[in-house]
Amino acid sequence: MVGEFEPKLPQFPDTPTLARPGGHYSHVSVANGFVFVSGQLPITASGEKLIDATFEAQTAQVLDNVKQALAAAGVGVAQLVQVRVYLDDIDNWPRFNEIYAQWAGAARPARAIVPTGPLHFGFKIEVEVTAVTR
Repeated sequence: MVGEFEPKLPQFPDTPTLARPGGHYSHVSVANGFVFVSGQLPITASGEKLIDATFEAQTAQVLDNVKQALAAAGVGVAQLVQVRVYLDDIDNWPRFNEIYAQWAGAARPARAIVPTGPLHFGFKIEVEVTAVTR
């Protein structure tokens, strides 16, 4: 049938600039024109967990990890369509918003801020995103 959608199998790009995933998942998957980035935590490429770092330092690391994951899929911040932010304390939202606005620049994807209470390992922030490939 003309115009019929033919789904493609997901691709899982290598992410050598990120620490190995801590479980059975990929940092990024690409399927049918979309890029899905798993929740990124403040963990350096060498695997150092920034548990005791300031909120600002954790946020900078998480956003850098997101950017690295997007780059592995061949896209950037301009292709973001959805951002979901998990915060251990909603009082960090204003500071996150300032840092995020500088990081995102002209991009204004849909976004959700989800206050969660304690996060894995005691981190203060986790971010997952969806982007498009075109």
